[in-house]
Amino acid sequence: MSFTIMQKLSLQCLKADQPLITTIRNASKKTGGSTRNKKGHPRPKHRGWRVMDGHIVSEGTILATQLTTRFHPGLNVGFGRNGTLFAMEHGKVYVTCEAIEPNWDHSWVQRNYAGRQNQTIYKKFFNVIPEKQHQRFRLVDEV
Repeated sequence: MSFTIMQKLSLQCLKADQPLITTIRNASKKTGGSTRNKKGHPRPKHRGWRVMDGHIVSEGTILATQLTTRFHPGLNVGFGRNGTLFAMEHGKVYVTCEAIEPNWDHSWVQRNYAGRQNQTIYKKFFNVIPEKQHQRFRLVDEV
């Protein structure tokens, strides 16, 4: 009779008529897919107009980016190696639509304007008109 009442109760709790049931917990959420960019889906380059007609720009501002020559450089506008148009002077941007006369002997012109030999071809030209400079000079000496 060395067992106490508590020890007898614990022995009775340990003895079970049914086998113990174990529960297995599975994942509650599916795994996420990869967020990396796949091949063949590069990030867009966002080419096109950067500055609209009538805006004032400083020297070196990019006006438009392009793969083919959609836009042509006009007055005070530079043409980069990759087709980028940029302002060469500080001033106001004007975009005009003008007729062009391409050199039909050039292979690039033949490829891009095939079948348009007898038509008038219009293209957009970017122009930068410099603002009027101040007239605060004084005549000091005449030669």
